Amino acid sequence: MRIVLLSQWCPPEPEFRVLNLGASLVERGHQVTLITAFPNYPIGRIYDGYKQRLWQREEKYGVQIVRLPVYPDHSRSSLRRMLTYFSYAFSATLLAPFFVGSPEILWVYHPPLTISIPAMWISLLRRIPFVYEIQDMWPETVAASGMMDKSLVIRMLGALAKFAYKRAAAITVISKGFKTNLIGKGVPEAKITVIPNWGDDHIYNPVERDPAFGEQYGLSGRFNVMFAGTMGPAQNLHTVIDAAEKLKDLHDVQFVFIGDGIDLPDLKAAAAEKQLTNVLFIDRQPAACMPQFFAWGDVMLVQLRNDPLFHMTIPSKTLAYLACGCFIVCAVPGDGSEVVEQAGAGFTCPPDNAQALAETIRRAYALPAAERQAMGQAGRAAFLERFNRAYLVDDYESLFERLIQN
Repeated sequence: MRIVLLSQWCPPEPEFRVLNLGASLVERGHQVTLITAFPNYPIGRIYDGYKQRLWQREEKYGVQIVRLPVYPDHSRSSLRRMLTYFSYAFSATLLAPFFVGSPEILWVYHPPLTISIPAMWISLLRRIPFVYEIQDMWPETVAASGMMDKSLVIRMLGALAKFAYKRAAAITVISKGFKTNLIGKGVPEAKITVIPNWGDDHIYNPVERDPAFGEQYGLSGRFNVMFAGTMGPAQNLHTVIDAAEKLKDLHDVQFVFIGDGIDLPDLKAAAAEKQLTNVLFIDRQPAACMPQFFAWGDVMLVQLRNDPLFHMTIPSKTLAYLACGCFIVCAVPGDGSEVVEQAGAGFTCPPDNAQALAETIRRAYALPAAERQAMGQAGRAAFLERFNRAYLVDDYESLFERLIQN
């Protein structure tokens, strides 16, 4: 098959699913072109080693990558964030048709919703079906993040989403909750396929603790409660800071935040104001280094705000933790907690509740290390059985073949 993948995000940004899918399809003998933007997320500026131009070609794992211009921003400004989304939609609508060749099918990675604009145009121009992959439910995500609260804009985004759903030949979603949401919006059930995310098994695997690594980053000799990823309003990590304050009596417990995001300065300020000595911040690290950090995590945190949207979300970090055989505390109700509970990989607790989180971490702290390790191994087994990339790419390949034949 000749396949085009369309996504605003692509490595070296911390979004691996698109390139993983492309690489797996190339391994199976398909021709794959990925249309994406110059990398800028989440730092809000173009990555070192890249310079914006009208287009740039590169190749990774046999995938032909074409990068197009974008206005880079990842601030709290809703206007600038929307400009980022629409700037890439404009670039892709105008320029992508010149680079897609003669494809048989188009796969589109959402978010943002604006990616649907070039998707519909390329589909119409090349007369090919497109598969719409929904990782975030818009406009609900926009409202839940607090990025924009203007009801008119929210309604306009909702109208664009419904139009995109209608034009798509098929829609893939990452959870049962997303499927239920779409059916409630009038999308035919037969059009929707649930294909969960996978952890990148080329990167995320269990590793032994490296004593020198632990000493270097201040992790040795501590019971590390670790959060890794974006730190923004959606994560509501101030709840974790409050939980850290409640656990000061456990002198070897340390809360470790790895990553960056627009809430990071506020989190550092809150920890300083509370004079917390049990909180450690580590800058964002390359994905390849994360298993080394996870090996030092006695508890890995999954945390999102208490919003109905997030009840049907399975955060991608959950799968990375499972892949590495980590013990997890999940404060995301609904589909996210269900994954952890069914795997027997840790504990769950209510979101936005510092007291409940602190009590759950105390419970994990009281467990023998061997028991936590056994639960982490159970999570690893569930990952290999249910969230294996090869198995899930089979589902994509079958879907693409069926749509092309039809």
